[in-house]
Amino acid sequence: MRFRGNKHFASAGLVLGLLLLCAAQAAKVNKHKPWIETTYHGIVTENDDKVLLDPPLIALDKDAPLRYAGEICGFRIHGQNVPFEAVLQKEHTFTIQAYDCGEGPDGANMKKSHKATVHIQVNDINEYSPVFKEKSYKATVIEGKKYDSILKVEAVDADCSFQFSQICSYEIVTPDVPFTIDKDGFIKNTEKLSYGKEHMYKLTVTAYDCGKNRASEDVLVKISVKPTCKPSWKGFNKRIEYEPGTGSLALFPSMHLETCDEPITSIRATIELETNHIGKGCDRDTYSEKSLHKLCGASSGTVELLPAPSSSANWTVGLPTDNGHDSDQVFEFNGTQSIKVPDGLVSTSLKEPFTVSVWMRHGPGAHEKETILCNSDKTEMNRHHYSLYVHNCRLILLLRQDPSEAENYKPAEFHWKLDQVCDKEWHHYVLNVEFPTVSLFVDGNTFEPFLVTEDYPLHASKIETQLTIGACWQGGNARMAQFFRGNLAGLMIRSGKLENKKVIDCLYTCKEGLDVQLPEEVASAVKVDFNPNQSSLTVEGDDIDAFDKVMQHISYLNSRQFPTPGIRHLRISTTVKCFNEETCVTVPDAEGYVMVLQPEEPKISLSGIDHFARSAAEFESPEGVTLFPELRIVSTITREVEADPETETVVSEEIMHNLDTCEVTVIGDELDGEHESLELDVSQLQQRGLEMSSSNLGLVVTGVNTMSNYEQVLHLIRYKNWHTEALFDRKFKLVCSELNGRYISNDFKVEVNVIHTVNPVEHANNAMMQPNFINPVHHLVFNIIACLLTLPVVPSAATIVIVVCVSFLVFMIILGVFRIRAAHQRTMRDQENGKENEMDWDDSALTITVNPMEVTFYFYFHRSIQLGEDNATRSVFGCVYNILRDGTNKLLYNNKKSITPALMDLTFK
Repeated sequence: MRFRGNKHFASAGLVLGLLLLCAAQAAKVNKHKPWIETTYHGIVTENDDKVLLDPPLIALDKDAPLRYAGEICGFRIHGQNVPFEAVLQKEHTFTIQAYDCGEGPDGANMKKSHKATVHIQVNDINEYSPVFKEKSYKATVIEGKKYDSILKVEAVDADCSFQFSQICSYEIVTPDVPFTIDKDGFIKNTEKLSYGKEHMYKLTVTAYDCGKNRASEDVLVKISVKPTCKPSWKGFNKRIEYEPGTGSLALFPSMHLETCDEPITSIRATIELETNHIGKGCDRDTYSEKSLHKLCGASSGTVELLPAPSSSANWTVGLPTDNGHDSDQVFEFNGTQSIKVPDGLVSTSLKEPFTVSVWMRHGPGAHEKETILCNSDKTEMNRHHYSLYVHNCRLILLLRQDPSEAENYKPAEFHWKLDQVCDKEWHHYVLNVEFPTVSLFVDGNTFEPFLVTEDYPLHASKIETQLTIGACWQGGNARMAQFFRGNLAGLMIRSGKLENKKVIDCLYTCKEGLDVQLPEEVASAVKVDFNPNQSSLTVEGDDIDAFDKVMQHISYLNSRQFPTPGIRHLRISTTVKCFNEETCVTVPDAEGYVMVLQPEEPKISLSGIDHFARSAAEFESPEGVTLFPELRIVSTITREVEADPETETVVSEEIMHNLDTCEVTVIGDELDGEHESLELDVSQLQQRGLEMSSSNLGLVVTGVNTMSNYEQVLHLIRYKNWHTEALFDRKFKLVCSELNGRYISNDFKVEVNVIHTVNPVEHANNAMMQPNFINPVHHLVFNIIACLLTLPVVPSAATIVIVVCVSFLVFMIILGVFRIRAAHQRTMRDQENGKENEMDWDDSALTITVNPMEVTFYFYFHRSIQLGEDNATRSVFGCVYNILRDGTNKLLYNNKKSITPALMDLTFK
């Protein structure tokens, strides 16, 4: 602004609204000076050029009305350069003075008034909005602490007035955050912050001036939450996936221990792999217990008392089993179940050393006796000869001696007080009995009895004994007592020899566990110890860097070809000590789990010739008939392969693994031991470490061995029948399995047909032959027609053959009838002519050597098998062939006719 003036009035730049009072024309003498108020106050609006004074600016001069002398020509501003052009101020103060025109036009001898003070106040408008000084704000806080102030945000306003240039308030726009802001811009938290809940908060903040104008742009505030330093394991993935067949897998490749810079002197960590929920405590091969003993190097003589139910071991049928652990054969006893072991299965003389082994899960303890195994009187009395039972969390072996000359006390009961007996976990128990000492191994560790009691030997008796499992048989009361509550598996007795420690450890050792390969540079700085089954290991050291490296090399390994899928929990327990040998840092347990993925399951396929015929003479021969001459055992797995990102291809891959059982069963009537049998060379079995059991239902080959060895053994199975007159076919089924039935093959069925021959006999009278011949012929034709009507749709080629053959058959029947009638007529004529001798049959006219239809259909039937014809064609040939064969044999037997054996022995291979 400007404040202008001239000789007569105030300047236009500061229109003061002054009323100039001019007296008369100035007198010749300018005697008086102008008069104004001593103080003025003025107000000017921003961007305006008018100043309002209070009181109004008025100057008076006593020389009025003299011209010039009495006139007010203007005002002069003194002090400060106040032309108002450069800077507009909120308030201005200056002095003002009036002067007259003097004595003449030239202003000579002009008179001045006193100086007056002028105060001018500029009224501001709210022209600008607040602006933050920074584009964004950042701060970091430590979790668990409440702050009086975390940071300050600041905004400014370009307005000049005190009212509009001041920031009156700040506001957090982001809702539901644990922060508040005061009028000066200080932000603080309203609650303790947690790093686990939120790592960083992002807030939007705005500002208001005193005129309620909001900031032109809100500002972003980032508040990071820093966790308090807590000693713990870092870089630990809680879920670790393990793919079967991939070998060792590092569990903690990026792990390190955070100690918060404490002066550490020693570290001890225990890593536990929890597998108690898997099978019998961990992943083990689920072969039969007998096979496992053999694999572990146990010698012969082991008897399995709790085998998987089968045709040859049926005493466990009906006993509840636990089928939730991938075919681990586990039997449940709830206090009401028990079984009797067949007589003669175990012949244990207590005078010889023997071994009892069993897997048991039991708990909690009960006050009653709970019997695992018991040998007691079968009738009349309740004497226990030997037994293994649980009582008040004690494992007790009762061993009563037989009568002897010296009736002295002898050790009879051996007591072990063990936590394992009642902890509801699986444990492996082995008792080596060599009277008078008994050694107990639990999970591979040796335990001595804490108590041994003595008793007299038993009195002599001829009463037979009964061996039972899950309870004890009381012969006098004819009932079971002392029932067991828990789970049992793998109950074995081995007579005549004790089990060695190597075999015991092998039976207990898991197929999965922890492993560690120590780096050379830290091997001497850290100590590592494993428990027997490698489900737990302990690491000790004083160098934290070396300790971390060892932890990073700990791995999980499962050596099973088909491991049990599912979760294995992991736990790391850590103890840290400082210089004062006390625990100065508390490290919480770290927990996670290994997820063993589902293995690719094998498909076991049995294939070969499933239908063939042999002569009766072969069945009756000492060698018999080979049932599976071309058997092939193949196992495959099916997996998806991604050929490209858009398509997936399913492929089958042949794999090699073991089998543990192959069972041949008879379809139809059971084997009649008087005239038929299934046989297998025992020496061939023994060479391959296999065993065999047989019954009238079939034959079972057991033992862990390769598919190739099983093939070779099955090729040797022969069927013999030394009474084949009434036998026309026999059917058998073969099934093989792996891992105690976990993986089972297809049912491979074989049908064997018997080709009969007839020995030459005396020729019969033609008169007796006629009705016996004609009736079977009629039945034969009807049977063929009925056979064809019951078949499915017949292929065209087979239809042609059948039509041709049936036509030829009809022709042969008609020809035979004419020959019979002609012969009969000739015989009648000879009788009328008085011939005394009987007329024999004319062999050239009527002797039947072989049914041509049977040979034809037999040929085509077997050729269809070899050439892989479809089932419909084979059914046609087989159906008609069997009818012709049966009809021909009945016809020939009924009429005592001769038949050429050479033709009937035809076999088409």
